[in-house]
Amino acid sequence: MQNHYHQMLLDQMTFPKQLLMEYKSLGMREIELVLLMHIYRLQLEGDRLPSIQLLSQYMTSKEHEVAQSLRYLMQKGLLIIEQHKEDNVIHEAYSLEPLIKKLYNVQTEEKKAEQQDDKNLFLLFEQEFGRALSPIEIEMINQWLDDDKLAPALIKAALREAVLMAKLNFRYIDRILNEWSKKGVKTVEDARKISNSFRKQSNQNVSTTPKKKRDTSVYYNWLDDEE
Repeated sequence: MQNHYHQMLLDQMTFPKQLLMEYKSLGMREIELVLLMHIYRLQLEGDRLPSIQLLSQYMTSKEHEVAQSLRYLMQKGLLIIEQHKEDNVIHEAYSLEPLIKKLYNVQTEEKKAEQQDDKNLFLLFEQEFGRALSPIEIEMINQWLDDDKLAPALIKAALREAVLMAKLNFRYIDRILNEWSKKGVKTVEDARKISNSFRKQSNQNVSTTPKKKRDTSVYYNWLDDEE
């Protein structure tokens, strides 16, 4: 058993974990993923341009399916064939460099976009409150983002709702987000539909009721139950 385990450790191949995590977002199927793994393995073994027939031998896919997948990868810009000269002889080889660049560039750009959205979110809160946020308030926003996995756009929508209701405090905004979560709200469009529904209901109540205790305009007061 120990000898087999030792042999398994020797029989290893390094492959980007990120590709296993992101291949679906790059538009790849499992057949393309396995195909790339075999191309990479064969290149390590010295075959820089393995044939379709050879690749098919290591897969459950037929030769025409392997050929289709190769064309698909090239059309997507994830795989190319490069030429290089060696001893005055031109050789061709598959290159995975476009795939690696796209994989990590996409990840980097997405990360930058997320960080920028988060930064803009904090700035927006400070602008609306007219002051710097306290450490507790910053922690609450981070909790919405990290623990509750709420999109910055949805948090902005809740802030806008609080501004419209003249209830600019974090307790009120947190209540809005909790209510939206209970109702399955995932997007700003979902939140808008719920708000519109409450506005229509408020307008109907205003037209049939002589006088309210106070004017809450046409926007739903998310803390009415607690006041």
